[in-house]
Amino acid sequence: MRVEIWSDIACPWCYVGKARFEKALAAFPHRDGVEVVHRSFELDPGRAKDDVQPVLTMLTAKYGMSEAQAQAGEDNLGAQAAAEGLEYRTRDRDHGSTFDMHRLLHLARKDGRQEALLDAFYRANFAEERSVFNDDDRLVELAVGAGLDERTVRAVLADPTAHADEVRADEREAAQLGATGVPFFVLDRAYGVSGAQPVDVFAQALTRAWGERAPLKLVDGGATGAEVCGPDGCAVPQG
Repeated sequence: MRVEIWSDIACPWCYVGKARFEKALAAFPHRDGVEVVHRSFELDPGRAKDDVQPVLTMLTAKYGMSEAQAQAGEDNLGAQAAAEGLEYRTRDRDHGSTFDMHRLLHLARKDGRQEALLDAFYRANFAEERSVFNDDDRLVELAVGAGLDERTVRAVLADPTAHADEVRADEREAAQLGATGVPFFVLDRAYGVSGAQPVDVFAQALTRAWGERAPLKLVDGGATGAEVCGPDGCAVPQG
């Protein structure tokens, strides 16, 4: 079974939701039969790379709330993250374009390092002091720490078209599936779970999707008993 997760590194509920989903997945009896793939979704698509601002400034402008309300929201998120064992800086974080990070995540997927890099990006953005925005050296540092080759990472960052089509394809697909926000979880293209749901909701979704997988229907065109190869060799025509 495949679980696809659309998320953005700038999304605090994606950070929390990933931790909750992973708790449910760790307890799932068929864990070894589940493939997890992370997909791209930008909360600010088209945002300029050098357009970086404090989180509180972004929140007050985008949602029309006061700075006190925005800070209260950050404090609440910090508490929610702590409940999942995550660190979360509720002060002095910033916000910017995540496009380059998504491009690097597609690179990392090819190397089997996507999960490690996503965790590194989340941790850096939400728990560490140094910004991840408009700082290629910081992204290189995180990517190399997750096991990627430095020269390859720098080449991707230097070429704004590298893996860009894959990011945009993920975003188009999210729209086609009806995702208007993230995190958005799709289980075997049969069930969707929106938001940072409680662990038990993810557990129920995994159980239901696993139990309702459609059995494979074979088409033999009437050629019953057609020759095949297996572990013990290939059938040899007799005649």
